[in-house]
Amino acid sequence: MSNENLKISLQYYGISPWEIEVIYGYLNSRFMISQEEIEANDENFVSFLNIDIPLAFNEEFFQWFDFRRWEKMKAVFKEMKRRRGAGNALKININFFGNPKIIFVIDTDDKQLYDNAIEKIDFVLELLPYHLDPEKLPPNVLEIIYKFDPQTARWRLKTAKSENKSYSFSGDRWN
Repeated sequence: MSNENLKISLQYYGISPWEIEVIYGYLNSRFMISQEEIEANDENFVSFLNIDIPLAFNEEFFQWFDFRRWEKMKAVFKEMKRRRGAGNALKININFFGNPKIIFVIDTDDKQLYDNAIEKIDFVLELLPYHLDPEKLPPNVLEIIYKFDPQTARWRLKTAKSENKSYSFSGDRWN
Protein backbone atom coordinates (compact mmCIF):
# COMPACT_ATOMS: atom_id res chain seq x y z
CA MET A 1 0.00 0.00 0.00
CA SER A 2 1.16 3.48 -0.77
CA ASN A 3 0.30 6.54 1.27
CA GLU A 4 0.28 8.84 -1.77
CA ASN A 5 -3.49 8.71 -2.26
CA LEU A 6 -4.58 7.66 1.22
CA LYS A 7 -6.23 10.54 3.00
CA ILE A 8 -7.25 10.11 6.61
CA SER A 9 -9.75 12.54 8.09
CA LEU A 10 -9.87 13.77 11.68
CA GLN A 11 -12.82 15.75 13.06
CA TYR A 12 -12.74 16.75 16.70
CA TYR A 13 -13.74 19.10 19.49
CA GLY A 14 -12.42 19.44 23.02
CA ILE A 15 -9.13 17.77 22.05
CA SER A 16 -5.93 19.55 23.06
CA PRO A 17 -3.44 20.76 20.44
CA TRP A 18 -0.86 18.41 22.01
CA GLU A 19 -3.15 15.39 21.59
CA ILE A 20 -3.90 16.25 17.96
CA GLU A 21 -0.21 16.82 17.26
CA VAL A 22 0.74 13.41 18.68
CA ILE A 23 -2.02 11.63 16.73
CA TYR A 24 -1.03 13.57 13.61
CA GLY A 25 2.58 12.45 14.09
CA TYR A 26 1.64 8.76 14.19
CA LEU A 27 -0.63 9.01 11.15
CA ASN A 28 1.48 11.37 9.02
CA SER A 29 3.99 8.73 7.92
CA ARG A 30 1.22 6.58 6.41
CA PHE A 31 -1.50 9.02 5.33
CA MET A 32 -2.20 12.46 4.00
CA ILE A 33 -4.20 14.08 6.80
CA SER A 34 -7.25 16.30 6.71
CA GLN A 35 -8.18 17.69 10.12
CA GLU A 36 -11.06 19.85 11.18
CA GLU A 37 -12.00 21.24 14.56
CA ILE A 38 -15.79 21.13 14.69
CA GLU A 39 -18.46 22.58 16.98
CA ALA A 40 -19.54 20.40 19.89
CA ASN A 41 -22.43 18.26 18.64
CA ASP A 42 -23.13 15.98 21.62
CA GLU A 43 -23.79 17.59 25.00
CA ASN A 44 -23.00 14.27 26.71
CA PHE A 45 -19.28 14.53 25.86
CA VAL A 46 -16.71 17.23 26.55
CA SER A 47 -14.35 15.83 23.92
CA PHE A 48 -14.93 13.98 20.66
CA LEU A 49 -12.62 12.51 18.02
CA ASN A 50 -13.76 11.00 14.73
CA ILE A 51 -11.19 9.21 12.59
CA ASP A 52 -12.03 8.17 9.01
CA ILE A 53 -9.51 5.57 7.82
CA PRO A 54 -9.70 4.99 4.05
CA LEU A 55 -8.87 1.28 4.37
CA ALA A 56 -10.63 -1.91 5.40
CA PHE A 57 -10.43 -3.21 8.96
CA ASN A 58 -8.35 -6.33 8.43
CA GLU A 59 -5.02 -7.98 9.20
CA GLU A 60 -3.37 -6.33 6.19
CA PHE A 61 -4.17 -2.88 7.59
CA PHE A 62 -2.43 -3.64 10.88
CA GLN A 63 0.60 -5.14 9.14
CA TRP A 64 0.88 -2.13 6.83
CA PHE A 65 0.20 0.49 9.50
CA ASP A 66 2.64 -1.28 11.85
CA PHE A 67 1.64 -2.94 15.09
CA ARG A 68 3.95 -0.73 17.18
CA ARG A 69 2.43 2.44 15.71
CA TRP A 70 -1.08 1.08 16.43
CA GLU A 71 -0.07 0.37 20.04
CA LYS A 72 1.16 3.97 20.37
CA MET A 73 -2.15 5.26 19.00
CA LYS A 74 -4.02 3.17 21.57
CA ALA A 75 -1.78 4.58 24.32
CA VAL A 76 -2.69 8.13 23.24
CA PHE A 77 -6.41 7.30 23.30
CA LYS A 78 -6.07 5.88 26.81
CA GLU A 79 -4.07 8.93 27.94
CA MET A 80 -6.78 11.20 26.55
CA LYS A 81 -9.33 9.43 28.75
CA ARG A 82 -7.03 9.53 31.80
CA ARG A 83 -6.59 13.29 31.41
CA ARG A 84 -10.35 13.83 31.37
CA GLY A 85 -11.21 11.69 34.38
CA ALA A 86 -14.35 9.68 35.03
CA GLY A 87 -17.69 10.07 33.34
CA ASN A 88 -18.69 10.58 29.72
CA ALA A 89 -15.88 12.99 28.97
CA LEU A 90 -14.56 11.45 25.74
CA LYS A 91 -16.06 9.75 22.72
CA ILE A 92 -14.01 8.32 19.86
CA ASN A 93 -15.37 6.97 16.58
CA ILE A 94 -12.97 5.00 14.41
CA ASN A 95 -14.35 4.37 10.92
CA PHE A 96 -12.70 1.87 8.55
CA PHE A 97 -13.92 2.39 4.98
CA GLY A 98 -13.86 -1.19 3.74
CA ASN A 99 -16.75 -3.16 2.33
CA PRO A 100 -18.68 -2.99 4.56
CA LYS A 101 -17.61 0.08 6.48
CA ILE A 102 -16.67 -0.93 10.06
CA ILE A 103 -17.24 1.63 12.84
CA PHE A 104 -16.06 1.42 16.43
CA VAL A 105 -17.81 3.70 18.94
CA ILE A 106 -15.81 4.17 22.14
CA ASP A 107 -17.77 6.09 24.75
CA THR A 108 -17.51 4.06 27.94
CA ASP A 109 -17.51 6.27 31.03
CA ASP A 110 -15.45 3.99 33.32
CA LYS A 111 -11.72 4.45 32.67
CA GLN A 112 -10.78 0.81 33.18
CA LEU A 113 -13.50 -0.37 30.79
CA TYR A 114 -12.56 2.39 28.34
CA ASP A 115 -8.94 1.20 28.36
CA ASN A 116 -10.18 -2.36 27.93
CA ALA A 117 -12.25 -1.30 24.90
CA ILE A 118 -9.23 0.37 23.32
CA GLU A 119 -7.07 -2.71 23.91
CA LYS A 120 -9.63 -5.10 22.43
CA ILE A 121 -10.36 -3.32 19.14
CA ASP A 122 -7.83 -5.43 17.28
CA PHE A 123 -9.30 -8.62 18.86
CA VAL A 124 -12.39 -8.09 16.70
CA LEU A 125 -10.24 -9.17 13.73
CA GLU A 126 -10.56 -12.77 14.90
CA LEU A 127 -14.37 -12.53 14.90
CA LEU A 128 -14.70 -10.64 11.62
CA PRO A 129 -14.97 -13.68 9.31
CA TYR A 130 -17.84 -14.95 11.45
CA HIS A 131 -19.52 -11.53 11.75
CA LEU A 132 -19.22 -10.81 8.02
CA ASP A 133 -20.48 -14.23 6.90
CA PRO A 134 -22.97 -13.34 4.12
CA GLU A 135 -25.37 -16.01 5.38
CA LYS A 136 -25.53 -14.31 8.80
CA LEU A 137 -25.62 -10.66 7.68
CA PRO A 138 -28.73 -8.83 6.52
CA PRO A 139 -28.76 -8.28 2.73
CA ASN A 140 -26.64 -5.55 1.11
CA VAL A 141 -25.04 -4.27 4.32
CA LEU A 142 -22.91 -1.16 3.75
CA GLU A 143 -21.99 -0.35 7.36
CA ILE A 144 -21.54 -2.23 10.64
CA ILE A 145 -21.26 -0.49 14.00
CA TYR A 146 -19.54 -2.09 16.98
CA LYS A 147 -20.13 -0.82 20.50
CA PHE A 148 -18.23 -1.90 23.59
CA ASP A 149 -20.46 -3.70 26.08
CA PRO A 150 -19.39 -2.76 29.63
CA GLN A 151 -21.40 -5.65 31.14
CA THR A 152 -19.35 -8.33 29.39
CA ALA A 153 -16.25 -6.19 28.63
CA ARG A 154 -16.44 -7.19 24.96
CA TRP A 155 -17.05 -5.55 21.62
CA ARG A 156 -20.54 -6.36 20.32
CA LEU A 157 -22.26 -5.91 17.01
CA LYS A 158 -24.73 -3.07 17.47
CA THR A 159 -26.22 -2.03 14.15
CA ALA A 160 -25.91 -2.72 10.45
CA LYS A 161 -27.12 -0.46 7.69
CA SER A 162 -27.98 -1.13 4.09
CA GLU A 163 -28.95 1.52 1.58
CA ASN A 164 -32.42 2.04 3.04
CA LYS A 165 -32.67 -0.20 6.13
CA SER A 166 -31.15 -0.26 9.58
CA TYR A 167 -30.82 -3.46 11.60
CA SER A 168 -29.99 -3.96 15.27
CA PHE A 169 -28.20 -6.99 16.64
CA SER A 170 -29.74 -8.67 19.64
CA GLY A 171 -29.03 -12.07 21.12
CA ASP A 172 -27.54 -13.88 18.17
CA ARG A 173 -29.44 -12.38 15.25
CA TRP A 174 -30.20 -9.23 13.30
CA ASN A 175 -33.62 -7.59 13.70
